[in-house]
Amino acid sequence: MVRALRWIVLLVAIFAMNFPVLVTLVTSFKSARELSVNPGFWINAPTLENYVRVLQVSDRLNIFAYLANSFAAAIIGTGLAIVLAFPAAYAVARGNFGRRTMMPIIINLRAVPLIIFAIPLYMMFQWLNLLDTQLGLGLILTIVNLPLALVILVNAISDVPIELDEAAKIDGATTLQIMLRVIRPVVRPALVTTFIFGFITAWNEFLFGLMLTTNKAVPMTVGASFFFSASGGGIQWGMASAVMIVGALPPMLLGLVMYRQISGSMTTGAVKG
Repeated sequence: MVRALRWIVLLVAIFAMNFPVLVTLVTSFKSARELSVNPGFWINAPTLENYVRVLQVSDRLNIFAYLANSFAAAIIGTGLAIVLAFPAAYAVARGNFGRRTMMPIIINLRAVPLIIFAIPLYMMFQWLNLLDTQLGLGLILTIVNLPLALVILVNAISDVPIELDEAAKIDGATTLQIMLRVIRPVVRPALVTTFIFGFITAWNEFLFGLMLTTNKAVPMTVGASFFFSASGGGIQWGMASAVMIVGALPPMLLGLVMYRQISGSMTTGAVKG
């Protein structure tokens, strides 16, 4: 009885937390006619009409281009953030460099509304000819991801026994070799976690995508808004729901596929290694 009650509570909680997503999913399978007479949760006549319309490429709308732009920018923004944050995190964790001064500033900087940097960044990117480019958007996303990446990796490296570094130094390893051959395999779960969180953050970024792109490098978050009234006559709720579901699939699938990679203890990995 207790186990059954636990499952009931768990299922109710899951349903409540995911209710907006479920409503969006249900709406995406309804035609415009059914939505006008049946806006509720149940579907009388499911259809793929909205997905077919979303996946059609036209001069104004190209969901595949939006997905490709988001993917390229997210990979650049996440990968470059990890490359920059990893040696910085090692310096903070092992050399205690900037732990009391730099880290609080970085953490607080991430809490500042990004709109504050809109005007100077736009002027800078205009001068560098990086407006409406995947590289430009990726560089901005690198800045967005750096604080989170640094915090995660500093904590992960701090949990690694320093005896591993000392043993490697006795064997003649350089600092770079220690980072790449000793520390990196141990903190691999933290690197995967950083990549997943960074990718999702970069994929969901809307402000800089709206501000820095116009045509060639429009990301999915901005491109999705073009579908809301693509056919005129007000918001097309079925079409809008379908494009939101398609846009949410990449980060959701990444989280599901890489979930097992996140689990595990850093120290346990070191002992096993």
